[in-house]
Amino acid sequence: MNKVKVNSDVELKDRLVAINRVTKVTKGGRTFTFAAIVVVGDGKGVIGWGLGKAGEVTAAIAKGVESAKKNLVKVPILKGTIPHEVEYSFGGAQVLLRPAAPGTGVKAGGAMRAVLESIGITDVIAKSKGSSNPHNLVKATIAALCETRDAFTVAANRGVSLDKVFNG
Repeated sequence: MNKVKVNSDVELKDRLVAINRVTKVTKGGRTFTFAAIVVVGDGKGVIGWGLGKAGEVTAAIAKGVESAKKNLVKVPILKGTIPHEVEYSFGGAQVLLRPAAPGTGVKAGGAMRAVLESIGITDVIAKSKGSSNPHNLVKATIAALCETRDAFTVAANRGVSLDKVFNG
């Protein structure tokens, strides 16, 4: 993964993916805690996710945002979509991401939509297969996006120049 150091002046927007209420039954009664999955992104290719657990929803979200800011990754975006098709699985969740033509929009559901919109992708077709667990879907989507490579990276690895292709 392409871990990234982000300056404090970068505007990161956080987005709540899912909240889970956990009940612990003890001799004295029930204790409720909350787990929040949060995604943060700058809309220009930087994304991170975090899990926060606390006794109150707002505290869980705040902890999730802090956790998400600690593990940011940079992903290539090409004209508002991803460079190529990618498939990835994490746990029981499998995701398939395909680039789409401009104007298509984000065709994705739930947790995948939150990740894709936070990263700044405007046109993509996404399909989730297997588990719909938001934890695993977020992890699988971010891992799939980290697998993508742009044309310039591939060309550099092969020792080829793309100046003739893009500058005619």
